[in-house]
Amino acid sequence: MNIQRSNIWPILLLFLILAALFSPILFTSKIVRAPDILNEFYWGVYRSYGQPLWSMLKIDLSSAGWNPYINSGHTNDGGMVSMQFHLYQRLLFGLIPAPASVAWFMVLHLFIGGAGVYLYCRLAGCSRLAAFFGGFIFAFCTENASLINAGHVMKIATISYTPWVFYFLERGFGSNRWFYYLCTSMVLAFQFFNTHWQIAFYTCLAVAVYGMMRILEEIYAGEPLRKAGQTLLMGVVMVLFFMAASAISLAPLAGWSKDTNRGVHSGANQGKGGLDREEAMMWSLPPEETVSLVIPGLLGLSRQEGGDQPKPDQTYYWGRMVFTQTASYFGLLPWLLLPLPLLFKNDRITKVALVAVVGGLLFSMGKYTPFYQFLYDYLPGISRFRVPKMMLFMTAFGLAVLTARGIDLLRDEKTLSSPLLGRWFWWVLAFPLCLTVLHLVERLFGAAVREWLFDLLSRPTRYQQGVGLVSQRWLNLERETGIALALASLCSLLLLGVARHRLKAVPGILLLLVLLAGDLWRVNRQFLVLTDPPNRTETAVTPVMSLIKEQLQEGNPVVKPDKQVRAMVPEYRVLLLGNRDPMSYANAGIPVLFTSNAVQKRRWQEYLDAFSLQSSMPDMMNVRWVVLDEQVYEQHRDRFGDRYQPIFCQSGEVLLENRRVLPKAWLVTDLDIVNDPAARLERMKMPDFDPSRKALVESAPEISVVWSEKPGKVRLEQNQDELIRIQADVATSSLLVLGEKFQGGWKVTVDSRPAVIVPVNHILRGIYLTTGKHDVEFRFDPLPFRIGKWLTLAAFGVFVLFCVREWLFVRRGNSVT
Repeated sequence: MNIQRSNIWPILLLFLILAALFSPILFTSKIVRAPDILNEFYWGVYRSYGQPLWSMLKIDLSSAGWNPYINSGHTNDGGMVSMQFHLYQRLLFGLIPAPASVAWFMVLHLFIGGAGVYLYCRLAGCSRLAAFFGGFIFAFCTENASLINAGHVMKIATISYTPWVFYFLERGFGSNRWFYYLCTSMVLAFQFFNTHWQIAFYTCLAVAVYGMMRILEEIYAGEPLRKAGQTLLMGVVMVLFFMAASAISLAPLAGWSKDTNRGVHSGANQGKGGLDREEAMMWSLPPEETVSLVIPGLLGLSRQEGGDQPKPDQTYYWGRMVFTQTASYFGLLPWLLLPLPLLFKNDRITKVALVAVVGGLLFSMGKYTPFYQFLYDYLPGISRFRVPKMMLFMTAFGLAVLTARGIDLLRDEKTLSSPLLGRWFWWVLAFPLCLTVLHLVERLFGAAVREWLFDLLSRPTRYQQGVGLVSQRWLNLERETGIALALASLCSLLLLGVARHRLKAVPGILLLLVLLAGDLWRVNRQFLVLTDPPNRTETAVTPVMSLIKEQLQEGNPVVKPDKQVRAMVPEYRVLLLGNRDPMSYANAGIPVLFTSNAVQKRRWQEYLDAFSLQSSMPDMMNVRWVVLDEQVYEQHRDRFGDRYQPIFCQSGEVLLENRRVLPKAWLVTDLDIVNDPAARLERMKMPDFDPSRKALVESAPEISVVWSEKPGKVRLEQNQDELIRIQADVATSSLLVLGEKFQGGWKVTVDSRPAVIVPVNHILRGIYLTTGKHDVEFRFDPLPFRIGKWLTLAAFGVFVLFCVREWLFVRRGNSVT
């Protein structure tokens, strides 16, 4: 790859402009106020600053990543380990202190996406100025930039790779060289490593459409079938190489996801797996909201759930989606320029971009179109995701490319002298004319229209409700329509001025760029909401947390809290009731029973759905403490009874201790075989069910288990992240029950010999032990991760060889710029 030096300066300028436009979130001590950032992402990066360079660049593939502190043990079977390959991201967090590093991370990736669009446009023959327009639109359009408001950090990172995928793929088509196809595979793999798998999946769908269009073009152009066959072969190899390169993440996730609440056994999708139809299409773009592509605030602008109270002139989103944290706006200018490339440069690049625009919009409408309904029924993978609207990042890419080509056509004398230009003039004039009519209707017939739309205008939302909604929303409609009308009129005058030579081309186009930036900034600034960063230092540990930590460390030493690896994981867990942040406890080294996650393992989700505080379900998961508000405790004191005793109260928090909590492991000889999951869960909820004496299993025991009052003793020897060692002195053949999730990937040995882990009480692990003393060792070592790791490393090795070959190729002066 040879990026010409003349392209460096526009890319650098794009970075500087984005840094200036996003300066409110970059150059501040505050942090973006988004729950996903405050409660999740910030936790993983705030201690990264100032680490030694070798630590930032270190890659450790020895562990599949079992986290015992969140969600009673959490993993993706190694699917997240691949994030370590993003060394530049780790350097950013190590060199820039949090919270600033979080904002820089998001803006950096918006810039990376914009730079990819710039190079793609240059490859398509656009001038530097036109390509700059394209890159700026992709990086700064509200559809992408408002993801900052939602805190979708890794979604932004994943989207940023998409233009680079198409850049290398187009180079592969143009040069017919394996190197660029393999580059495409590697970019797809690294996009997948960003862990937003829905965006990665959608990108793969777009690549498939892109490739089919290329092959059909070759056939239609009369190329020999051998040429189309060769392109198809290279595409197949590209897909296989992508699967090998991403195997370290893809292989574990493929197995792990099957047994989740969206997996093949979930039953949600009529037993086929995935989400049911309604949930999978919950965030579909209602057709009427396409008007918001021109009038961005027509249905209100979302801010943030649980955020600030709306000001009198603010109107939050009140459309038909459940809620939204973003706005689907790309600027008005791209729509005005859209017909130019369709009229004057209708080649494959234009067709690809148009398919991206139209296909992205059609796909995003989800349940409102037969198209998506068909895909849901027949295209594997679609039913695993619930936000069809997310496909609009492809619309952003297509609009950016078409805008760049339109800008070049504004400077082309042949185009400006063509009779076809009149058609475009009518299009440009239609925008302000239509908006004028709409604005007049709102002003002249407002009362009648408000009455007609009363039910919709008065619909309460999570943000706003009350009798004043109708007038407030109507005033917002009028204001936003007026702003769009003024903007459309100004854009049309500038465009017609350039086309009619009333304005010099370059100055006029630069004025259009300024206007576009102002248009997008007006909307984007509504989504750059800041707050004070959470205090994540040791002083942030509350008195309740301090007391829990003291009790956990009694006989269970933990290494210094500033180190990442603890010698022993605490034996007991805490259950947080109310709105407390479980990550603050986990970060302090206190295991928590539950942390929110949209995708859970099926058994665990069923356990959570059936969970009862008054049953034995907390006991067997080692829940020793419950934390809740003092006021709530006083109101419901009788419900907690003598079992949950208050042991501490300060700052409005009450700490209850569960007097019936079970140890990490125990022996049971009274077994009941219960095959039906619902029946097991009902039994576990009964007040008389005692898991310390009875166990519910799903098949007959592999050894003869005889009931005994005293089956033996168990001692926890070692409890680390991925290793648990237990000494068992068994008086009579028994079932050893471990207070940990039954989870694939865990292996067990008894006296160094492999044994079988069986599910107990629906959610726990168990193994059968014969009489005598035994050394039992549980170790997390999923096979898909091990296989995937070596496939990925092998693919990386092959790619390095191709890179060396390419370097030698360039040295001989054979590079294609």
